[in-house]
Amino acid sequence: MTDVTCDLAVIGSGPGGYVAAIRASQLGLKTVIIERDALGGVCLNWGCIPTKALLRTAEVYTNMKHAEAFGLKAEGIGFDLDAVVKRSRGVSAQMEKGVGFLMKKNKVDVIKGAARLEKAVNGSGAPVVKVKTDKGEDTVRARHVILATGARARTVPAAGLEADGKFIWTAKEAMVPDVMPKKLLVIGSGAIGIEFASFYNALGAETTVVEMVDRILPAEDEEISKFAEKQFKKQGMRILTGATVDKLDKGAETVTATVKLKNGKTETVEADRVVLAIGITGNTENLGLEALGVKIDRGHVVVNEWLETGVKGLYAIGDLVGAPWLAHKASHEGIICVEKIAGKNDVHPMDVTLIPGCTYSNPQIASVGLTEAKAKEKGLKVKVGRFPFVGNGKAVALGEPEGMVKTVFDEKTGELLGAHMIGAEVTELIQGFGLARSMEGTEEDLMHAIFPHPTLSEMMHESVLDAYGRVMHV
Repeated sequence: MTDVTCDLAVIGSGPGGYVAAIRASQLGLKTVIIERDALGGVCLNWGCIPTKALLRTAEVYTNMKHAEAFGLKAEGIGFDLDAVVKRSRGVSAQMEKGVGFLMKKNKVDVIKGAARLEKAVNGSGAPVVKVKTDKGEDTVRARHVILATGARARTVPAAGLEADGKFIWTAKEAMVPDVMPKKLLVIGSGAIGIEFASFYNALGAETTVVEMVDRILPAEDEEISKFAEKQFKKQGMRILTGATVDKLDKGAETVTATVKLKNGKTETVEADRVVLAIGITGNTENLGLEALGVKIDRGHVVVNEWLETGVKGLYAIGDLVGAPWLAHKASHEGIICVEKIAGKNDVHPMDVTLIPGCTYSNPQIASVGLTEAKAKEKGLKVKVGRFPFVGNGKAVALGEPEGMVKTVFDEKTGELLGAHMIGAEVTELIQGFGLARSMEGTEEDLMHAIFPHPTLSEMMHESVLDAYGRVMHV
């Protein structure tokens, strides 16, 4: 048992927690990070990073199957599922070690164990952190405490929508499959659901996606959603929108889903495996939050614009505090929180419209800012530009002519309100529009910028030009 005193204690070492710890150290705060599992949290170990490794495999495999289109010959094409998973796990392990190195480099002490908060003895300071470790219980007394405990997959046990580790998977089980399913059912078509549907479909699984609203990827611009659905169907996916899974019945070897369709009829869908992607809920349990009076709303901790919980010295960031559930959002919140704690005067609260969102399926989807519909809901008159991938020389040369770039501008001010993209490498391209949004760029700034040729980025320029009747290549 040890008693530690520090300036800041961070509970959770995902992209929110470890980035907050690094920034705190840079600002001269003595910092401790507490983690019950592997450093890097869900993102590095069971989320962002390993899924991208899997999707890269699917991308390479798809290209191999179309080798003739590039003048190449490839015979006996196949895959080793165990090797695919092993590569993904190896990438995660490498990144986890990297976080450990960063903690040492920045002199952040790491305590491995499960944390629980207790009121300070005199009631005037931040909560005391009790950490259950392999050797007993440590006590951490910090002037400030940041909760960065993340979230987990949401389940609905009453309908049988609960992972069993074998037939019914959450994202975690879907990353380490015991077998390659012949038939896969994915419930939910947000980024997580679509990425797994894309991966397994590419490797040959007969894939069905069920989405309760009237279109897939409901957070995206409607045009992008419709384009994506068309592409996924061309790849062989079956997509049921406006549908709900009322229950799952497990048999000896398969799962039977009872699906209520948009027309009110019911049908059954049989699958070897089911992936649950129906949302996430914050890891708020067993932290002592209720006793401290921390407000929790629908599974997430409630905070203000500075990530304060309302309890003195206690803050929360990342997936724990709600949507959008993105690693880069968590990291930025960590920096905002720490810089506010350190007393910096140039800190700005989070503007969620500046956060890019990415889905790493095939095709990729990326966006930032307002959709066309959201902008109109705000009463804004808009100018909209579009440019197709087929009009771009680099896209055609890559063999990736399917896609589009869409931009939305305020007609009155020329402000870039939003950008929405689907196609090859758009998850890399989107940050150009992200910078434009952050720097309050207008259509004039973007039209006068010079984009290199031949690149995919030229489509961004053309989309802006199209919004103002100046498009060149269509």
